[in-house]
Amino acid sequence: MSGEFNLIEKYFVGRQQQRKDVLLAAGDDCALVQVPQGLSVAISTDTLVAGTHFLPDANPAWVAHKALASNISDLAAMGATPAWVSFALTMPEPDEAWLAPFCDAFFQLADYFGIQLIGGDTTKGPLSLTLTVQGLVAPEKALRRDGASVGDWIYVTGDLGDSKAGLDVILNRELERKPFASELEQRHYLSTPRVLVGQALLGLASAAIDISDGLISDLPHILQRSQVGASIDVSKLPVSNELVQFVGNPEVALQYALTSGEEYELCFTVPEQNQGAIESALAHCGAKVSCIGQIRPQGTFDLHLHGEALNWSLSGYDHFK
Repeated sequence: MSGEFNLIEKYFVGRQQQRKDVLLAAGDDCALVQVPQGLSVAISTDTLVAGTHFLPDANPAWVAHKALASNISDLAAMGATPAWVSFALTMPEPDEAWLAPFCDAFFQLADYFGIQLIGGDTTKGPLSLTLTVQGLVAPEKALRRDGASVGDWIYVTGDLGDSKAGLDVILNRELERKPFASELEQRHYLSTPRVLVGQALLGLASAAIDISDGLISDLPHILQRSQVGASIDVSKLPVSNELVQFVGNPEVALQYALTSGEEYELCFTVPEQNQGAIESALAHCGAKVSCIGQIRPQGTFDLHLHGEALNWSLSGYDHFK
């Protein structure tokens, strides 16, 4: 067998138990899966490129976690239950010292969320990873971006801004001397997909999105699709003590919370009549949830801090800048 097929057999085949809905997995021209009656398949694809989404010398286990977690987060944003993943790996040369920890971490996270690798590809070229994840959700309940209405409350999960601080450390090693630099770098890579939160929001939230390009960039996707506006109380943004100490200024920490990409937390909207049910619905999901503002009429988008309007000029992550 060629080197390619040796790598596939050694690192990707037979690593997981077969899901009952997988009829034929890796090893043929296509995988065959069976969709339960009444459910639809939610599908998302993401690519991570060395030098853009991670440095070539980054810990391969962390890269694996980031790659799969970021894709699972898309499923969480729709309330879908993870089921299957396909993975295309491009690398300059076979590198088993890199692949071994990468695959160990990849399958550990996949098994945790009950997601099975069902196929993919390997090819030679600059290091990049492309994953297509698929999950299951009742189509009439799926969380979308176009359901927010005026008066709905805006929530986010977790703490925001840590990932941006971690990226600062990755790009400037002189920052390693700052407080909590190593912890923030790790948080950049090791996000937690909010799958349980997404599932708990089914029937309660009116719209949702995961925060991959920064809240300041991702919330407007909901506003545009729903044809509404928003008012954000910046003082309500959840920031960690570690971030505040790292940047040394609470206001700067809030700006990080607005602009930090690759958080993979959820932003969602909840109608007034469902607001009281949110706390109990999310009580066992293991995620902090913060109400940060309210949906307003279309054309409105304002930030305010302790009642004072802000004119901060901020932007999130742009893949082509």
